[in-house]
Amino acid sequence: MRSKVFSIVFFCCVSLSAFSQYRLSGTVSAQEDSTAIKECVVYLNDGKSSTMADGRGRFLFEDLPNGSYILHFTSPGFQYHQQPVTIQNNNQHVRVRLASRAETLEEITVTDAAVDFGFTRMRSVENMGIYEGKKSEVIIPEQLTVNLATNNARQIYSKVAGINIWENDGAGLQLSIGGRGLDPNRTSNFNVRQNGYDISADALGYPESYYTPPVEGIGRIEIVRGAASLQYGTQFGGLINFIMKKPVADRKLALVARQTAGSFGFYNAFTSASGTANKLSYYTFFQYKRGDGWRDNSHFNNHTFFANINYAVTPKMKIGVDVTQMGYLAQQPGGLTDDMFRTDPRQTNRERNWFKVNWNLLALHLDHKISATSDLNLRLFGLSAYRYSLGFRPNRVATIDDSSERDLIKGDFTNWGAEARFLKRYSIGKVPSVVLVGSRFYKGFNHSVQGLGSTSRDADFNFVNPDEYITYDYRFPNRNVSLFAENIFYVHEKFSITPGIRFEHIRTTAEGYYDTVFKDLAGNVLERTRTEEDRVKGRHFLLAGIGLSYKPLTHVELYTNISQNYRSITFSDMRIANPSSEIDPNLQDEKGYSFDLGVRSEQTVLFNYDVSVFYLNYDNRIGEVQTYDERERVVRRRGNIGRAVIQGVEAYAEADVLGLIFPQQYQWSGVVFNNIALIHSVYEASDIPGVTGNEVEFVPAVNLKSGVRLGYGNLRGSFQYTYLSDQFADATNATDGGVSAVVGTIPAYAIMDVSLSYQLKKLRFEASVNNLADRMYFTRRATGYPGPGILPSDGRGYFLTIQVKI
Repeated sequence: MRSKVFSIVFFCCVSLSAFSQYRLSGTVSAQEDSTAIKECVVYLNDGKSSTMADGRGRFLFEDLPNGSYILHFTSPGFQYHQQPVTIQNNNQHVRVRLASRAETLEEITVTDAAVDFGFTRMRSVENMGIYEGKKSEVIIPEQLTVNLATNNARQIYSKVAGINIWENDGAGLQLSIGGRGLDPNRTSNFNVRQNGYDISADALGYPESYYTPPVEGIGRIEIVRGAASLQYGTQFGGLINFIMKKPVADRKLALVARQTAGSFGFYNAFTSASGTANKLSYYTFFQYKRGDGWRDNSHFNNHTFFANINYAVTPKMKIGVDVTQMGYLAQQPGGLTDDMFRTDPRQTNRERNWFKVNWNLLALHLDHKISATSDLNLRLFGLSAYRYSLGFRPNRVATIDDSSERDLIKGDFTNWGAEARFLKRYSIGKVPSVVLVGSRFYKGFNHSVQGLGSTSRDADFNFVNPDEYITYDYRFPNRNVSLFAENIFYVHEKFSITPGIRFEHIRTTAEGYYDTVFKDLAGNVLERTRTEEDRVKGRHFLLAGIGLSYKPLTHVELYTNISQNYRSITFSDMRIANPSSEIDPNLQDEKGYSFDLGVRSEQTVLFNYDVSVFYLNYDNRIGEVQTYDERERVVRRRGNIGRAVIQGVEAYAEADVLGLIFPQQYQWSGVVFNNIALIHSVYEASDIPGVTGNEVEFVPAVNLKSGVRLGYGNLRGSFQYTYLSDQFADATNATDGGVSAVVGTIPAYAIMDVSLSYQLKKLRFEASVNNLADRMYFTRRATGYPGPGILPSDGRGYFLTIQVKI
């Protein structure tokens, strides 16, 4: 009897073991720089079972019995790889690194736990672009322990060396960043894109970005410095490309819901849905955000909708569509004088100032793999948008609102474009090479009207008696055609040369009228004249550049590049609607070149660094100086200031100290990073008296961001310290802001931020304290909306987020 019972128990145990089901998961990354390889196809054994890696390079097979398996990895741009795996009574996790097809590298299988820095750089060839020898940075927001709900740029871009940030609001409605002396205003000195297409009001005529994608919906942020002009356009700053999150590949429906509440009445709700069903995949989200603001009269409401839908026509061809709709209404408390800021930074004397934005984007894309070595990409994109500003904005900031008619400006933007890229891998003898050629057509039509608005306090964006009180009405049609090409020549397995050229044809037009109105001290109209204008500026030119890359050691790269840069005058440069400002009629386009020389790591598992020097020659730099008109009134004159030279050192280093010291333990992580830019700037030549020899505006000599992140299991905490030294707001290096406070110094400031996160199965809890020491500071002196005057940054704020994944 005992023998029979024993046999039954033994049979059950063996059967249970035989029929147990286990999970086989893993991550796949690039051998070159350890970045995740998204959309890598992973086959199991004979290929009947397959999956695709997600945006973080993760893949999963479920319900597998004990046994031996072979994983097969295929991805465009990488060598085929296979990995044997054995499942024996437990789940298995593997980490695989693929070698690039463009280089002959030994394949390596990594089994150590990886550290998520949330920061890496572009590969040599990636997403139909060439980045060999260029200075680039990639931010992966999901891997950061920071405040994502408020789009806190100070934390999100903390590891990008030399970035100067204007903190326009505490909710991240608009992103305003610059670098190397470039004006941060609405990121207008970068070519700003989403999934590879333009999102600014007008890429050439008005390159200001009123729409910033919610960071909670962004998969990665790609930043390429000055040499990006050859592939992406003519901005001195380079490229910022927001890559939205990709559809999950292994499920038909995956939901993420995030709820955030915080100080100053802040509330944020973010919900996304994603999935893949046969040949169809999608990712979509909706965000609603509101708040009362740190200062009175700072209330806002914001919503953003995004949808990306893709269809695999064939295994080699995929088409897709992106739809974006964003809108917000914000009350603006106005600017302060220096005395007002020192007395009480939270005060406001404006309650009738409003700002409204509506942004609609549509993009179509086609990706076709012509052969194993040839790829084609086509993008069609369009924008229909408006921005309305309304308020009482006298040049004297301290003036009390007299409840008179408000100044109303309406800007409507309509544009569309097409961009085609062809990437080819080929060989010259035994030397592998990669060539990228492309073309772009862009057409915009923008309309700007200014006049008197109502005397009420609400957000009434209607003109009072338009036939009589419209003082400015302009149309700005423009057209742009460009051709570009770059080629990587791998002269040696350790050395490459990447030359490139870009041809541009630009036609900018301004047609309309403006009124000149003179009033007495009582506000009565003394004189009024109307000027009709029709200005056309057409030009074409050729840009060139070259990059070099040398890899003396496995994980070390020396790089350098030099590239010509160009920035077209915008239609706001051609005509301005401000009684206290004027335009130089002889305004010229900005020209120059940028140079980088640096050394960086090619290892991002336990350490990462990039140390470089740069030189920026900025000729015909456009800016504003304070002067007097024929009536002896103080006015700001916008024109070519002169030739500016900006040079410095940018250094970033990050390491998992605990991982380096104790490589066998996986639970603890202790990551330390430091990012510093030491910059010298000077106007070497100028026709404006008193400018030659001055420092360039928006250039702090010291720009430091440092921090530490500690983690144990699913618990993470981060601390960040930010310091920027004094900087000037205009080319005259004025130190006193005066009655308008639009000029003067921006004093040095130091800010601390703390964040925590904890993952509990499908739940995630996040908490943060922004401006821990409650410092009173400001980063901007606004010349117009939302000022004029000093715009104080937010004091200490507390935020809590709960996330659920289903």
